[in-house]
Amino acid sequence: MNHGTSRPPTPAASVPPASSRPVDHDAEQLGELGYEQELKRSLGVLGNLAIGFATVSPVVGLYAVAQVGTTIAGPAWVWVLPICLLGQALLMCVYSELASQYPIAGGAYQWARRLVGPTYAWLAGWVGMCAVVFANTTIVYLGAPWFFALFDAEPTPGRIVVVAAIFLMCCTAINAFGIDVLRWVLAAGIAAEALASLGVGLALLLVFRENGFGILTDTMGAEALSGGSTFSALPAALAVGGWAFFGFDACVSSSEETKDAARQVPKAIWWTLISVGGLVVLNAVAAELAHPDPARVVAGEDLDPVTTAVVNSFGSWSAKPFVVVVIIAFIACALASQAAAARSVYSVSRDGVLPGSRALRVVSQRQAPVGALVITAAISCLALLPALNSAAIGSLITFGSAAMYLQFLLIALAALIARLRGTWTPGGLVRFGRWGTPLNVLAVAWLAFEFVNIAWPRKILAPPGAPAYQVWAAVLGIVVVVATGVLYLLFARPQDKVRVSESFGDRGADTPTSVPQGSNA
Repeated sequence: MNHGTSRPPTPAASVPPASSRPVDHDAEQLGELGYEQELKRSLGVLGNLAIGFATVSPVVGLYAVAQVGTTIAGPAWVWVLPICLLGQALLMCVYSELASQYPIAGGAYQWARRLVGPTYAWLAGWVGMCAVVFANTTIVYLGAPWFFALFDAEPTPGRIVVVAAIFLMCCTAINAFGIDVLRWVLAAGIAAEALASLGVGLALLLVFRENGFGILTDTMGAEALSGGSTFSALPAALAVGGWAFFGFDACVSSSEETKDAARQVPKAIWWTLISVGGLVVLNAVAAELAHPDPARVVAGEDLDPVTTAVVNSFGSWSAKPFVVVVIIAFIACALASQAAAARSVYSVSRDGVLPGSRALRVVSQRQAPVGALVITAAISCLALLPALNSAAIGSLITFGSAAMYLQFLLIALAALIARLRGTWTPGGLVRFGRWGTPLNVLAVAWLAFEFVNIAWPRKILAPPGAPAYQVWAAVLGIVVVVATGVLYLLFARPQDKVRVSESFGDRGADTPTSVPQGSNA
């Protein structure tokens, strides 16, 4: 040993005392909720907003509703969009209070546990997980035909399923690289989508109008499909419009990867709803005003009115660039939706209440919930098989929409129950004070109405000659999911595991008897 070259010991005074070291308040708050920080916390408010924006996606949302809305209520259908936006804003009031006090992934399950109890929470979480996992199937299936359009190839049901499965696997691979890679991919995709949505919408509205504003109050006889009643047609259009205003809960799913989550996640969910909602309304109105022949859409002769309006306005050269924009939107939407689904499943599995919870909660070296990611991707792929019969995917879309609104309703109802019991007073940075309860009541009323409205069996929302199971798809799907969840509760008793988990604290009954941790009551 060469003692002459050894370094002198570091003076004890140069090592900062523990009390002066930086405190990770996010990890500390997560610890108070009963969990360790396992995911990488690197998102700012813009990164969190990007995940929510991509999941809602104005381009994907508009494509899901424009043709159906016009067919059942004519150009006047666009007026249901502001109503949906206002209704969902009521839900955001409840969401922002909960996200501020409980900044944790798996909102439906984790919030309801603390508001009502483990039995209610597990069922709410089960409904939410089924909805988001099958939503991934729907997104990649609806996105697949655009790849065929890009290369002028002929899509068939079998080919669409294969391309959709490859699409899903590519998204899984990107998500497995972790939140940082996902953030950069989404940022690029959203920039292109937002600029294209805003630019195209304004151009159609200001430069390429084919129709006067009066057309926005014209049903063009579309109410004939609803027995000649406009009052029956508009609720059906409202059900369709609701499909474009969910996905913002992806912001909540990434709470554990967001810095200063209690402050930034509520901001992100509001900005997601407002920005996407504004773009959907803008482009829906612009497309109706720029369409060369809206009567063809009402008659069911034009199945892609948005593309028709764009190509007619900008010229045939715009067809391929527009397809590229749509594909980018679907890629961003699929990535963000899959990421949100995996994080929700990961969050619930930490309490050991799901089959295979040990595998579902595995986190990779890149601090990504790779266990939940792989398993949810496999389930979403298997759900593509029924789409070999193209009518089946319509049933999946209808069920998914109803299930998402049922999840929203269960969360808002849990918050209202806890308020009325006096067991929860919002204690986070976001509070609506004496307005909180009235806003919560209105949110529950809106969501109950819209859930029933979406689930209501309507032949006009199914393809002509559709079998009865497709008309009743939402009702049948909800019954199957809820019945499965109830049977699991009765036989596997996951609620008992929640009661004894550290994250449940010292509350041992389904009905809370004390103010949950973190409340300022």
